[in-house]
Amino acid sequence: MKRFAVMALLLMIALVASCERAPKREIYRKSGEAMYTNITITVVSDDAAKAERAIDSAFDEITRMEKLLSFWTEDSEIAAINRMAGKAPVKISPETLEIITWANRISSDTEGAFDATIGPVIKQWDFKKHLKPDPLKLAKSLKRVDYRMMALNSADSTAYLADASMSFDTGGIAKGFGADKAVDALKRAGIDAGLVAIAGDIRAFGRKPDGSAWTVGIRDPRGESQDTLMATIELTDAAISTSGDYERFFMDGDKRLHHLLDPRTGYPAEGAISASVVAPLAVQTDGYSTGAFILGPALGLEAIDKAGLDCVIIDDQGVAHMTPPMKNMLHWVDGSQYAPKQ
Repeated sequence: MKRFAVMALLLMIALVASCERAPKREIYRKSGEAMYTNITITVVSDDAAKAERAIDSAFDEITRMEKLLSFWTEDSEIAAINRMAGKAPVKISPETLEIITWANRISSDTEGAFDATIGPVIKQWDFKKHLKPDPLKLAKSLKRVDYRMMALNSADSTAYLADASMSFDTGGIAKGFGADKAVDALKRAGIDAGLVAIAGDIRAFGRKPDGSAWTVGIRDPRGESQDTLMATIELTDAAISTSGDYERFFMDGDKRLHHLLDPRTGYPAEGAISASVVAPLAVQTDGYSTGAFILGPALGLEAIDKAGLDCVIIDDQGVAHMTPPMKNMLHWVDGSQYAPKQ
């Protein structure tokens, strides 16, 4: 008996020693710029060098997506599709096929409130110089907006924009897509937990070293700064995106003219000041948050709920409209003017 007791004690000591030698999991973070915005990638790892390599691979993947999908550069696959509009289909990569498939699906689900063929309308506005479009030119450009004119052939991996006067812009969905691809790169590099934030498009996976979920803040659309929050939400293996009228805008008298343009009118959408969507993938949250914002509280909420996702929309009177599950997911900041009255 004594012999077995001694062996058990030695085994216990060995296990304790092994646990003490186990590398400690820590959080590593790096920020940079791509896709014309700020990016922060956070990972959990027990090895600093491994974390750095993984983060660098994720940034490389985001840069690769930017080169494929940019509306503004001449050598992207999206630019090639636009150049060949009305002429011939363009051979595209699996990633470009995937993002266009998502864009068409979200456009259909939001009845065209999100429409990636809005390129001709976007070009009529200059938010940097605070210039409004010419009404006649804007009306003409509206006739060139219709997501149903984008034809995909999955078997041949080609895309064809049927009308030569049209153009396709992935700007309303590319950042979320980039976040998803960055997460894929992190997982390939052996990372099992992290957070990728590309502007307001955030994808979380796994948990923090202490086992807790990732806490993400939702900006107060009328806050004093971008760090002023209206609520927080905890995410594990999920994404969130927020579309707001505070991102790019200028004032025309007392009217706020922002970049979330309604494809049906060509002018900034009215009725909402912020829309946040939660979904498994950031490509979903990116596109659907735009669609929900443009549809407005009632129709936006209906479309998101029908898609099986969750959202909170703040209307232009400061009232929060939420899908039922979202009511339990949000943690309102103390004193938030948007928190539902008890």
